[in-house]
Amino acid sequence: MMNLTKTLRKQGYDLIAGPIRNHQLLQLWLKTPFNDVELYYAHLEHAFTSPVALVAIENKALHIDATTKDTYGFNIGMSLLQELLDSMGLGVLQLSSEVVSGKKISISYQGAVTKEVPIGELQNYLSNADFKHPNKALLRNANRDQILLISGVLFAKNLVVSIETDVAIDPAFIIKLTDRVAGEIEFSKQGSHTLQMVSAGKSFFPVAVKASRIYFDKGHFNKTQLITDNRMFF
Repeated sequence: MMNLTKTLRKQGYDLIAGPIRNHQLLQLWLKTPFNDVELYYAHLEHAFTSPVALVAIENKALHIDATTKDTYGFNIGMSLLQELLDSMGLGVLQLSSEVVSGKKISISYQGAVTKEVPIGELQNYLSNADFKHPNKALLRNANRDQILLISGVLFAKNLVVSIETDVAIDPAFIIKLTDRVAGEIEFSKQGSHTLQMVSAGKSFFPVAVKASRIYFDKGHFNKTQLITDNRMFF
């Protein structure tokens, strides 16, 4: 079994922390001192113009499936799981009130695909770029190195969760959970004490991002620096 977080970080990616799941390729985010990161521009080309064309590719070297998982203690895992369910519109499940104790929780993904733009192409784009419009606020944030660029996103079709409980799982309990989410999650028993959840996979959702800080010097692009591995940003 491979560790999900470590596998992602080897490729420059971090799992998205928190319930917000609107991350997309080539977004610009703003990180000012003492404030949370916030979406700044929905696409790089909304802020900059450049003669360099950018083409997204699939990173097939980053292979993620349900055997690549992170395993947590029960309470930490339940907290992380609830944030994921909230982000997918399934907060109504409120599993923590239904499964109150257990040993561990494993979280993984199926049907994952990674889209990214090579960093060299992005640097070439920015080296030849101008602001799309005169913009003093954008210039100020650029010169203060407060702009983050998403150069890669890992999307997944299915969330897969295994919950090892302290008590045997009653089939009636599985029926109750299934009714509550109206078919959005499939529940099953894996042995007498393990509940497995697999989301319906009706659409892809962002799981992890590769992000870089953009550095400017007096209005001139200088460099990008990978910020992955610092969970405070996303």
